[in-house]
Amino acid sequence: MSTRQKGYWAATSLVVFALLAGGLGDVMRLKPVAEGIERIGYPLYFLTLVGTWKILGGFALVWPGLPKLREWAYAGVFFVMTGAAISHAVCGEVVYIFAPALLAILGMLSWKLQPEGRLSTVVTPGANRRPSASPI
Repeated sequence: MSTRQKGYWAATSLVVFALLAGGLGDVMRLKPVAEGIERIGYPLYFLTLVGTWKILGGFALVWPGLPKLREWAYAGVFFVMTGAAISHAVCGEVVYIFAPALLAILGMLSWKLQPEGRLSTVVTPGANRRPSASPI
């Protein structure tokens, strides 16, 4: 296994674990999670919504054969984690910024290190261009 593959699986494993564990905590509305979400001003039903997305996203990141869905999951990881970090920052909870910011970075690292077989599309410059019309 190459260093790139090890980096991919390390970053991906951490992100998937955090999504699944965090999503379960959200959906189950564990007391510390519910208190935290209310403290920063979001309604409790937000936990069910975001928790479900986290769980589905965690599975999408590792399920084989779903490259387009995986791309959406990576985008979701970035938006949910940066949104969490910003929400905590705005509410003055600086200590809670680190974990979601780190997970956003790990999500980007996982996306960047994906093996070619897991990418949704390979972009080849000029591959979709039509031949130009004859100048005559």
